[in-house]
Amino acid sequence: MFNPSSERPLKQKLGAVLFADVVGYSRLMSENEMDTYNALKSLISHLDSVCKAYDGHVVEVRGDGILALFDTATSAVEFSIELHRIAARHNRERPGAQPIRFRAGVHLGEVLIDERGIHGDNVNIAARLQEIADPERVFVSSAVYDQIRNRLRYGYEFLGPKQLKNIMSPVPTYCVRSEVEGATMAATLRTDPQPDLLLQRPDAPSVAVLPFSIAGQDETDSWIAEGLTDDIIMNLSKFRNLFIIARNSSFFFKAQSMPPQEAAQRLNVRYVARGSVRRSSSRIRITAELVDAQSERTIWGERFDRQIDDIFDILDEVTECIVAAMAVMIESHEKQRMEQIIPSDLQAYGAVLQGQQHIFKYTRNDNRKAQNFYENALERDGGYARAAAALSRTLNIDWRYSWTEDPMGALDKALGLAQRAIDLDPTDARGFGELGFVQLYRKEHDAALQSYKRALALNPNDADMHSDYADALAHSGDNETAISHLKQAMRLNPYFPDQYLWHLGGAYYNLRRYEDVIDSVNQMNNPTEGQRMLAASYAQMGNTEMARNIAEKHRAAHPNFSLDRWSKILPDRLEDDTQHFVEGLRKAGF
Repeated sequence: MFNPSSERPLKQKLGAVLFADVVGYSRLMSENEMDTYNALKSLISHLDSVCKAYDGHVVEVRGDGILALFDTATSAVEFSIELHRIAARHNRERPGAQPIRFRAGVHLGEVLIDERGIHGDNVNIAARLQEIADPERVFVSSAVYDQIRNRLRYGYEFLGPKQLKNIMSPVPTYCVRSEVEGATMAATLRTDPQPDLLLQRPDAPSVAVLPFSIAGQDETDSWIAEGLTDDIIMNLSKFRNLFIIARNSSFFFKAQSMPPQEAAQRLNVRYVARGSVRRSSSRIRITAELVDAQSERTIWGERFDRQIDDIFDILDEVTECIVAAMAVMIESHEKQRMEQIIPSDLQAYGAVLQGQQHIFKYTRNDNRKAQNFYENALERDGGYARAAAALSRTLNIDWRYSWTEDPMGALDKALGLAQRAIDLDPTDARGFGELGFVQLYRKEHDAALQSYKRALALNPNDADMHSDYADALAHSGDNETAISHLKQAMRLNPYFPDQYLWHLGGAYYNLRRYEDVIDSVNQMNNPTEGQRMLAASYAQMGNTEMARNIAEKHRAAHPNFSLDRWSKILPDRLEDDTQHFVEGLRKAGF
């Protein structure tokens, strides 16, 4: 019978509480009750003795789990990591048996102690953290993280504030990643950051993608919003000219209703992307917007309404569109901003943007200006891969139009610069794209296609790369595939440049679809570079008068154009394609 007079007085103590239990314990017992019982009994006995080596003690064994108390958060987390290692070794010693895996939660705070064990809200928080933890992971509260982040060389992934069962306030939660040594992946933002701790804004355009919200009350759809945010961050990061805030820092704001301008200030970024997801039984609506935090102006916004057939296909499609549109709009906005800055004050990225204003105008003077900007960027930053890749393109254009006294030397330099760009940053798709461009005009078709495939593997959202790859495919005789990539490029970048239409016209011409060529070229804002195809198409259709009028306009733009030389420059794999184009140009009077 319980005797109150024998009860020890209740004490309070500050400590680190660990709660760990077995993943899928009921299933394991139902499959092999005796084996599971004996294996777990042996394992917990081992863990009990190891716990003491970490200055802790197992307070209670609760069926399939253990509750332990430690003097410090450091000891509790170190033991938690060791617990998983011990379980893994134990499983290897039982080949063929069902593995026993734990999940663990650790919290730091005052606990109540009596003869029956430890109690209180802080014990419950540790237990609830364990419930949401991934198998073979340790989830810790922010109170634990603050103590261990500079003491234990693990990775810490911030998961956001978690609403735990029967716990009144959300608990900021971190996942300890023991396989990431020396890296802190968690956001270290504070409500009152010291001036010397403020993040420095990079020269490149900086973007934070805030977690997409769930419109409505159904939090079961939170995985859709989180997954969409994750995919947008990951795919934007493939654009090497953008500085993207990592997921963990962005998700710091998940539970905070903070205006984008304030989030941008806290993260010290220029652009903030955000959006929402609303799902009904048969439809899903996703909205997204891109905000220039400095001017507090939305520079792009879109709404996607889709019938739900396959949610993953829908998310892939929407992610693709959002990422490409944001990348295009940021570069366009940055170009406008750079026009207001004195060129001598531009950093390397600004110089590259200025070059982009000229390179695709395809005039001798503009190509020279673009070269100057790219050379200036490399002088400022010799390791800037994108500048080397862009300079390669200008030299290739010099070779094509005989705008240099040493055309073959220019093509060789273009090759060297493309390879240099890859050496400087082998993860930047643009380097491989320029290598493919040079290889195409060296008539190394297989190598060119492989380089473009490598580029698109690095960044499948780069619309310009899809267009260039399509041009290489058309010159290699695969026109139908080229057209599909060009349509993909136009979908990714609805504000597409004339070059896409030029490339599309080339594929249509090879297929003898002359009316489609004419329709494509006539959509160009500046059809100068499409005039050759336009004239050849009219000539092939028998409209010689229109063809010759266009040829005259072309002579005014390119007075030194030589049909004989152009027939040698065309990088067609099939001689029939070259002769077909030359035939059309001759009929037009070139």
